[in-house]
Amino acid sequence: MPRSLPLFAAALVLVSVAACSSSSHPSSSSAAPAAAAAPSGGASAPAVANATDLHSAPTIAAGTGTPPTSLVIKDLVKGTGTTAQSGATVNVEYVGANFANGQVFDSSWQRGQPATFSLAQVIPGFAQGIAGMQVGGRRELVIPPALGYGPSGTGPIGPNETLVFVIDLVGVQ
Repeated sequence: MPRSLPLFAAALVLVSVAACSSSSHPSSSSAAPAAAAAPSGGASAPAVANATDLHSAPTIAAGTGTPPTSLVIKDLVKGTGTTAQSGATVNVEYVGANFANGQVFDSSWQRGQPATFSLAQVIPGFAQGIAGMQVGGRRELVIPPALGYGPSGTGPIGPNETLVFVIDLVGVQ
């Protein structure tokens, strides 16, 4: 799958089937990380305001220190519903921000409705970070460039940027 998905209105959503030619995206059978990892290199995960209020959009502050080089997964609210499997189609509310400055580059909350997409059609860090999550949960992901948009970046995301997402899993199909 291409790793340069447009962010506005289609962020992390669907990729045209005709554009599916790259093998850089892991297959839908790849396993999600089993446990959250602490940020490496002295980094501190960004603070999240409204972290446990599933009725309000979370606010993401800038991270501190050197960004992590591997995916960081932190459950802010543990869900109790259906578990998202790798490659599943999910319905989510989310906010995506830049680790370095906390600037939001995309938000389903700002559009006023959750987004629905297949985990097989998003950047690897997003797909790996949602797999294993349960409906009703809120999860923070810190995604290094290698699992995001890499050296090319896309839209408002510059080359080699570390991304932070706070995701509410609303449903799994």
